[in-house]
Amino acid sequence: MVLYSFYIFDRHTECIYSRRWTPMRPASSSSKTPRPTSGSSITSNGGVTAAQRSKHADDEKLIFGLVFSLRNMVQKLGGQDDTFLSYRTGEYKLHYYETATRMKFVMLTDTKLNNLRPYLHQIWANLYVEYVVKNPLAPVEHPGGIGVANELFERALELFVTTVLPS
Repeated sequence: MVLYSFYIFDRHTECIYSRRWTPMRPASSSSKTPRPTSGSSITSNGGVTAAQRSKHADDEKLIFGLVFSLRNMVQKLGGQDDTFLSYRTGEYKLHYYETATRMKFVMLTDTKLNNLRPYLHQIWANLYVEYVVKNPLAPVEHPGGIGVANELFERALELFVTTVLPS
């Protein structure tokens, strides 16, 4: 499995967490896809230029707009009981999970995977709630796109991606 990116949007449509993974170049001509390496997150600005931050912000807005439009279209065509889970293109698959508090978890992967909604729920319940929501130093709201700046959350997410997600 190749994981491209992961986003968390709050109920005010702000991207409060973003992480990208870049696939490693295979050293040999083996047919197995290598695990991705972690890129920088939006909260840790180590070595990220202004142009890259602007591109990331544009990507975040496009991803949110796509999810918002598809979710509304599914609800209008199928009724209030139907929910948007994922969609696939020729290049990637977008997986979506929304909590009762309108937090949106979005993951972009390669097209070979089945729906990762249970894994996104695990990220919300076991990582986000434990390391961000229950942290007394973390803000309750993230005004103006202030991101999730929690090293424990980032480490746990990296460990989750490398060990729990299907290969």
